[in-house]
Amino acid sequence: MAEKILSVNNLTVQFHLKKGPAKVLSDLTYHINKGEILGLVGESGCGKSVTSLAIMQLLQWPGEITGGEILFNKTDLLKLPHRDIESLRGNKIAMIFQEPMTALNPVFTIGEQIVEQILTHEKISKKDAKEKAVDMLQIVGIPSPEKRYQSYPHELSGGMRQRGMIAMALSTQPDLLIADEPTTALDVTIQSQILELIQSLQEKYKMSVQFITHDLGVISELSDRVLVMYSGSICEIAPSHELFKEPRHPYTAALIKARPRLGEKVSRLSTIEGSVASLDQRPQGCPFQNRCPRVSSLCRSTPPPTVNLSNEHSVNCFHPL
Repeated sequence: MAEKILSVNNLTVQFHLKKGPAKVLSDLTYHINKGEILGLVGESGCGKSVTSLAIMQLLQWPGEITGGEILFNKTDLLKLPHRDIESLRGNKIAMIFQEPMTALNPVFTIGEQIVEQILTHEKISKKDAKEKAVDMLQIVGIPSPEKRYQSYPHELSGGMRQRGMIAMALSTQPDLLIADEPTTALDVTIQSQILELIQSLQEKYKMSVQFITHDLGVISELSDRVLVMYSGSICEIAPSHELFKEPRHPYTAALIKARPRLGEKVSRLSTIEGSVASLDQRPQGCPFQNRCPRVSSLCRSTPPPTVNLSNEHSVNCFHPL
């Protein structure tokens, strides 16, 4: 049996709104094995980024973790003092954010920011830290790394900024990397290069990766297993090849059916009718009930159970396909 590096158990997050508290994540339970890439996929607003911020302990008010546990190497992160969290964050657990232009500090060079990351977590001289930063810029494919070390974020292209973020995240060789839609706002060619870079570095450093995206094509190529989310809940978890070959949750099947395919001509793309309920109007029972063709009275009154179809394939549904 594969060894787990991260176990999220019954994680619940709520946001405090003017109308009152609204649950954003509902009893989220999943794990990541050592050395694997787990893909998190779902519509915008389903809770993918909130999940990652909760793991990194970066969730800010009005967000609040109200239940559950987050075990990293069997240690509950929610019970650690702040000093220990700061020691782990950016060291053993690192994160690549969606938009590097806002994640990077505009008044420091990319090299200075990588050096700061290294010096925070390693007892080495500033000279050695600078050499390591230049090496990391070279590893992630930035040309003339000594020159780019002196560049400010605004002087780099979107792709170069993202490579700089990856260099910073991997400078301490973390055990777990969280990549939150790292190819957002990049053109297709650069997206492909960044994805190949993450995959090659994951293999090189034997990292575990939680990769967040709404792009099913990316997930199918990159991930070992896939977690499908909808409205703060898990719909289905399965090995990538199995999920795309035989999806069992109606939402998963609808997502895959709606995906455009290269070379396939259709007069109209398949869509999922209806819309996601707002935070303060989420229905009792299954969150997908108002859009599901298989809905029953049971779905409208009771949250669906987790049905284990195999060791690695589970679905949260009363009426799986």
